[in-house]
Amino acid sequence: QWVYNILEKKAEADRIVHENPDPSNGFVLVPDLKWNQNQLDDLYLIALVHRREVKSLRDLTAEHLPLLRNVLQEGKEAIVKRFGVPGSQLRIYLHYQPSYQHLHVHFTALGYDAPGSSVERAHLLADVIDNLAMDSMYYQKRALTFPLRADEPLFKKFQEAGKV
Repeated sequence: QWVYNILEKKAEADRIVHENPDPSNGFVLVPDLKWNQNQLDDLYLIALVHRREVKSLRDLTAEHLPLLRNVLQEGKEAIVKRFGVPGSQLRIYLHYQPSYQHLHVHFTALGYDAPGSSVERAHLLADVIDNLAMDSMYYQKRALTFPLRADEPLFKKFQEAGKV
């Protein structure tokens, strides 16, 4: 609900850094709640797409390339304009498994070791775009490994299913 409240401007409207209102290819860029917006060393923003049917990396196909390219380009432009941090100094990625089921993209300072930014969980947006440009169904076909802590409910479900 937090995501929808932001997209509908019922919450955090004053925190929006950038918005592309297009219902298919638009998104809202907001500072992550973990970032105090005072220092740029730990810059952390989230792009929330307007499309509600796209839940995660697994849902993406070549049809979503205009959306993903908008997030990449406009997100970098908004961050350099507002914070003076160029795109070359950003890590831009999606999580798999995501922490919530609504497609969102993380923008962090390159030097910041943000939670979940390691290779096991983070998929660089530029790579996602390239993979989908090569094969529209890339993320429906590819095996995606990801770490889970022993105390996570999803880990317990995998154990119960005999997959661990």
